Amino acid sequence: MSTTTRTAEQRWSDFRTARDAALAEPHGWLTLTSFQWLADSPGVLEGVPGDWSGATTHAAVTAEGADGLTDLTNGRLVTGTITAALDDEESLSWVAFGGPDGRRVVVELARRAGRYAVRTRDVEAPALAHFTGVPVFGYRPDLVVEGRFEAFAAPREETIPTAHPDVPGTHRSVGEVVFRLPGEDGEFRLRASQEEAGSLAITFHDRTNGVTTAPWRKVVTRRPRPDGTVVLDFNRTINYPSAFTPFGMCPAPVEGNVLAAPVEAGEKRPDDRPHD
Repeated sequence: MSTTTRTAEQRWSDFRTARDAALAEPHGWLTLTSFQWLADSPGVLEGVPGDWSGATTHAAVTAEGADGLTDLTNGRLVTGTITAALDDEESLSWVAFGGPDGRRVVVELARRAGRYAVRTRDVEAPALAHFTGVPVFGYRPDLVVEGRFEAFAAPREETIPTAHPDVPGTHRSVGEVVFRLPGEDGEFRLRASQEEAGSLAITFHDRTNGVTTAPWRKVVTRRPRPDGTVVLDFNRTINYPSAFTPFGMCPAPVEGNVLAAPVEAGEKRPDDRPHD
């Protein structure tokens, strides 16, 4: 193995370590334990103290001191009614309850498609308790490929499904990444959205989905070079949170982002772990 390949593999190993550590954070994606829409009129939720409602303009929760709800925006015990307003696609770690410190469970408020919902994040969730790392394919230097970015004249917003059947999504495509895969004829074209510092995010299907990998995955490239070239390192392909929990609202690939080839690199299904 060349020094260059060995260095690249070590960087990938460091990436994997950081990725697993991020997933194992308290109140992270592995701690989601419920998803519930809020009704217009105040009512109780399963497993969550207080009376909850979600109007068009805001969400509200009413509780007594004995309910043990702490407002995470100010650290105070909730006694009475508090409200919060979010824009669509926003989320807020709003209140917490339970455990010796009163913060075992965090209640996340979210607004999707004009409706308010809450999700609970429990530090004692089984998915987190049993987590020892995401299963991955071995490092594949041949699946680090160069492509080119062809920007659209203007971004295109397209409606997409998400991991939750009641939550529609929107993909803001800024262009297409064009590339070849080893052993495959012809070029592939996948639409990309833009993330921080000009990086490109590509959500895609491939022929491993439902066999060794989740229903869809994501890979992120660095900002395109001045000549439009980009590097796609499929070893850094990751799962969306919905691969780990049934309570995700993760965006599915835009129509056409399908690779008619297996991409045996990056993260596998979380339940595809070898057993002793």
